[in-house]
Amino acid sequence: MDNLDFGIVGNCRSAALISKTGSLDWCCLPEFDSSSVFARLLDAEKGGSFQILTDDSYTITQRYKRGTALLITRFSNGEDIFEVRDFMPRYRKENGGYHAPPEIIRYIRYVKGAPVFRVHYDPRLEYAQGTTETYVKNGFVVSLNHGEKYDTVFLYTSFNKNAVVEGREITLKENGFFLLSYNEKLFKPSTRNAYLEMERTKVYWLNWSSRTPVYQAYNKQIQRSAITLKLLSYDRSGAVLAAATTSLPETIGEVRNWDYRFCWIRDASMVVKVVSELGHKNVARRYLQFIVDLIPDKDEKLQIMYGINKEKKLTETTLEHLAGYGGSRPVRVGNAAYQQRQNDIYGILMDVIHAQLVRFPNDIEHGEELWGITKGIVWIVQKHWQEPDKGIWEFRTEDRHFTFSKVLCWVAIDRAIKIARIFGKSHKIERWTALEQEIKNDIHAHAWNDEVQAFTQSYGSPHMDASILLMESYGFIHARDPKYVNTVRAVEKHLSNDGLLYRYKNEDDFGLPSSSFTICTFWFVNSLYKIGEEERARELFERLLSYSNHLGLFSEDIDFKTKRLLGNFPQAYSHLALIECAVNFSRKGREERVLQAMGK
Repeated sequence: MDNLDFGIVGNCRSAALISKTGSLDWCCLPEFDSSSVFARLLDAEKGGSFQILTDDSYTITQRYKRGTALLITRFSNGEDIFEVRDFMPRYRKENGGYHAPPEIIRYIRYVKGAPVFRVHYDPRLEYAQGTTETYVKNGFVVSLNHGEKYDTVFLYTSFNKNAVVEGREITLKENGFFLLSYNEKLFKPSTRNAYLEMERTKVYWLNWSSRTPVYQAYNKQIQRSAITLKLLSYDRSGAVLAAATTSLPETIGEVRNWDYRFCWIRDASMVVKVVSELGHKNVARRYLQFIVDLIPDKDEKLQIMYGINKEKKLTETTLEHLAGYGGSRPVRVGNAAYQQRQNDIYGILMDVIHAQLVRFPNDIEHGEELWGITKGIVWIVQKHWQEPDKGIWEFRTEDRHFTFSKVLCWVAIDRAIKIARIFGKSHKIERWTALEQEIKNDIHAHAWNDEVQAFTQSYGSPHMDASILLMESYGFIHARDPKYVNTVRAVEKHLSNDGLLYRYKNEDDFGLPSSSFTICTFWFVNSLYKIGEEERARELFERLLSYSNHLGLFSEDIDFKTKRLLGNFPQAYSHLALIECAVNFSRKGREERVLQAMGK
């Protein structure tokens, strides 16, 4: 595997990754964070996959059906052509809920000629622990895991089941289907039924996408990123995942491999703010419900992350039997970072709550709970803002006074004051304003480094950190303030490598970082744009877009030399930052056209 050339399909309950040759290489059922059914992504030998195989005469191309999460892989040798249309069903039911079963449909569309293919169907349940055995039954194929945990998965198909399981050649004469289900079906699926599920799912996504505004510039990229973020949202609880995978390494052969199938308060809040700005308020509403449900006690400190079903304990274990992506071990399940303290999450959460109150003032449920959360967060920040923490990058060793964490503590109080104004709670404002000013003064006094002539990673540190670029986005400092302009220049000088950014370059728990963190380059592009270097910002943005995979998807990291995608995939962080940049450029173009029309 040279690159993360995968498409994602999903239904806001789980997701699957399908390679550019049509191989289903990663899927967890029944939910995002369940154990895998296919994990070839993490071990080509043991992981298991569901492949559609043709001879070398076929050319394979892949695309999404525009405005949907329907992935089309086309096999053609000129004379013989067929398509695999992969999706996970999702559409609105008559009772108002959503049909989103734990299943994948692979609809095989006959185009012309007499195409021949074989199937390699090899599920390995429970992360390929134990032995999975597959049996052909009367109406379906069933696979059972005989390890420590009992698990099953069912395959229904219009093709000869024995030919499928044995990998024999199949000549296609008409449309057909495969339906992989976590549950045994009560009614036998048919090709007609699979087609109907596909059409209903297509209409669901077209309707969802139609609510995203049309932009003059980069509309295609904004649409695809918005759909990808939606695919990483979990309907049942309102959680938003950081990514759909575990243990894809930040650098090949290293140990920076983490499980990202959880809801980080920071990542999720940033996603929700961006997606709701595109007009998708249901994602925001569900996420706020998730937060309201998580905070039963007014003085309870938030964890930095939770399981998608609100689990608080995310014990980290390793799967020693798997070789890892590109031989990068260990493969981890769970994430020990849930125990860390990161003081920035309060500001990021307050920012998204404030944004929802401003954007949807007549449509906010839980107003009283949100005011209660606001007061509770101010109380926590007031007590703890002066303490060191692990920071946005989750250093696993010593705590420090990270500048980004301090700025976000300021954001928490700033947004709380604005929320107090919205709710007419003026008695709180005076006291909170004094605290806001105290934090701001502290940052200016201790985060600014006279020698470097910039705000640095942490108090007293000479090191730069890309997260500091967000000071302006959160309203802490004006874009044209000389201190901010100098900081942007210093970040470029110390962290840019061929137009891609390090998060930071000082040594951490695992040595020196050796790949670019994708979101940081998007932040830098935005910062250049804000300080007036619009042409250079656009040039960098265009170059960064060219590093996406063949479907326009991004992972967490990019290799500096080869531009290979690395890290968990697809990454919510990367796509939310892409949208922010693209919308800025598009807005700029619109403003220029308005001025031209006015003759200015």
